[in-house]
Amino acid sequence: MTHEDEDIKRLLTEAVPRLTPPMDRVGALAARVRRHRQRVIGSSALAVAMAVALGVGGVQMITGDHAPPLRTAGDSGGEGRWTSCADAAPEMATAGERIGAGEVATLPRLDGFTPVAAVICELETQQRPDGGQDRVATERRADKVDALVTALRLPDEPRTEGPCTMEAVVFPWLALVDAGGRWVRPGLPVDRCGKPRPAVREALDALPLTTVATHPVAEIESAEAAAAGCSQTWKDMLSVETAGNRVRRGALPEPFPAGQQVRLCVYDVPKSAPGTGNFVHGTVLPADRRTAIEHVLKAAGPAEPCSAHASRFALLWSVTGGDPQTYVELDGCYRIVAVAYPGGPVIAQGDAALAELIDKP
Repeated sequence: MTHEDEDIKRLLTEAVPRLTPPMDRVGALAARVRRHRQRVIGSSALAVAMAVALGVGGVQMITGDHAPPLRTAGDSGGEGRWTSCADAAPEMATAGERIGAGEVATLPRLDGFTPVAAVICELETQQRPDGGQDRVATERRADKVDALVTALRLPDEPRTEGPCTMEAVVFPWLALVDAGGRWVRPGLPVDRCGKPRPAVREALDALPLTTVATHPVAEIESAEAAAAGCSQTWKDMLSVETAGNRVRRGALPEPFPAGQQVRLCVYDVPKSAPGTGNFVHGTVLPADRRTAIEHVLKAAGPAEPCSAHASRFALLWSVTGGDPQTYVELDGCYRIVAVAYPGGPVIAQGDAALAELIDKP
């Protein structure tokens, strides 16, 4: 350990008198401070003490500068031998998983690590030949990474004291692999607002990626829903509108626009996930069935007091997407809600006979 290391270690130890971290941790951190002094959080002994506390206490704190921790890819020599996205990034198989700018800015920088390839793990929507859609986990690889590595080695820009935009910045899950097969997730240099520098995004977009693996995660839309022109899931608007007391009682608006075809979509509402319906069946109504349903809707009377839960509902809607949207409970209270603007939602009373007329494949 150099004299400079000893000075830094003494500074760290004296700055936090209540903590007694193991000497090996203090020494290792001192060496890292010497190598990467420009990335120390703040310039005061208090800020350095916070870094020690984080390493010992396991509490994650982020300063206003969003500075990355004092480590580089070379510190650990990589994360072991690369195998696949499924092994290294299982979280990317979760719907809605996103990698934010704050996370990528705190990963280790590339000092001491020489990449020869980049791997991107992400989710995408994939169309099936039968018309359905799947959410698919993909693994893509690029072997020409010089431009990306150059961008990742850029320094952070000095932080601005002025205003910054507030848009969310989302990046793919990125791993870099060296000639020995070791891998690391690299940290990204940030701009004056603490967001990844544009050069990194440009280099990522320019990567010559090749898909090496795909894995279906979940079905987004079934072939049956696609063929019917219905969404796989639909909000239970009957529950939403009635729970919020936003409906008014009165005559339903004209249920079906003249001269337009009407699509029928039927949904189940599972007790485990109330509020959202799952597609069961659907069709574009033939003329005779449309006329029969329209006649019953026009004759519907005022809604009766009822609080029973409906486990199934139907949506009747012009194929062009215009108002109104007419929702019918197929059990429970058998209520009808027509949503049209202006005027807002109107509630009326249906019955089992209407439900039977609607709920047949």
